[in-house]
Amino acid sequence: MAKMIIPIVKACFIILSFVGIVSAQLSPNFYVNTCPLALLTIRSGVLAAVVAEARMAASLLRLHYSDCFVQGCDASVLLDDTSSFTGEKTATQNADSLRGFDVIDNIKFQLEAVCPGVVSCADILAVAARDSVVVLGGPSWTVQLGRRDSTTASLDSANSDLPDPDSDLNDLITAFSGKGFTTKEMVTLSGAHTIGEARCISFRDRIYNDNNIDPTFATSLKGSCPTSGGDNNLSPLDSTTQNLFDNSYYKNLQIQRGLLHSDQELFNGGSTDSQVESYANNFASFMADFANAMVKMGSLSPLTGDNGEIRQNCRVVN
Repeated sequence: MAKMIIPIVKACFIILSFVGIVSAQLSPNFYVNTCPLALLTIRSGVLAAVVAEARMAASLLRLHYSDCFVQGCDASVLLDDTSSFTGEKTATQNADSLRGFDVIDNIKFQLEAVCPGVVSCADILAVAARDSVVVLGGPSWTVQLGRRDSTTASLDSANSDLPDPDSDLNDLITAFSGKGFTTKEMVTLSGAHTIGEARCISFRDRIYNDNNIDPTFATSLKGSCPTSGGDNNLSPLDSTTQNLFDNSYYKNLQIQRGLLHSDQELFNGGSTDSQVESYANNFASFMADFANAMVKMGSLSPLTGDNGEIRQNCRVVN
């Protein structure tokens, strides 16, 4: 009898180990049984928010990026400050800039009503980013699911890992390379700036001090972005089609109409000029590459299995 039990125990151990490995992998069908309405609920929330304000699509896309670049895609960016730690919302690149938290809160509230304690905030961010791009005419991609939420956040990592709008090309290459992206993928993901707006404080130095900027473009921006004051006045990152996810961002760079210094660095006589030209001339290529790069970004160090938790409220740990 003992001889029979040992093989059975070994077999069970192997099966359980396999299940553990499988459960630790992301899958597009992760919620198919536990919360079949998850994707529809997220999509509906995103659509309502973007219909109300087109800029929200860019804000939700940026939330996912700002999350994944700090500690991985774990919804750490959503955590409010507590007495025990300072979250990432007040980091240099996030303070008075990141938005859309209320949209995520609303989606989470709806999900908790239909399948409580099942869908992570990190997965909501990943799906909302995809749906935001699609709503404004961009590409779709299959979002891998099964991330769990962190119980901590890192202000220091947010300050060090998120590139700023004054970054030069080498800074951008280094920042993205540190997350496993090629230079081409960095150029691809920068194309997210084909939608959304930036604050005057982010491009003031460029319009008054940079030489590689179209004079007419600079003059038009100075009206709403004076040398002092008006820090929060907004201008579109893509002055051509700010509410359409297309390749106009790259076309603007070719005529020195990049809003941010870091944008124009992609087309400034450097190694990425040819990639900008390629995307400016080939809309389909940019769409396909962007979708692939977003899948890769969504896979940055996710918490799976028994790691992390499923937050009931995206702003606080359980």
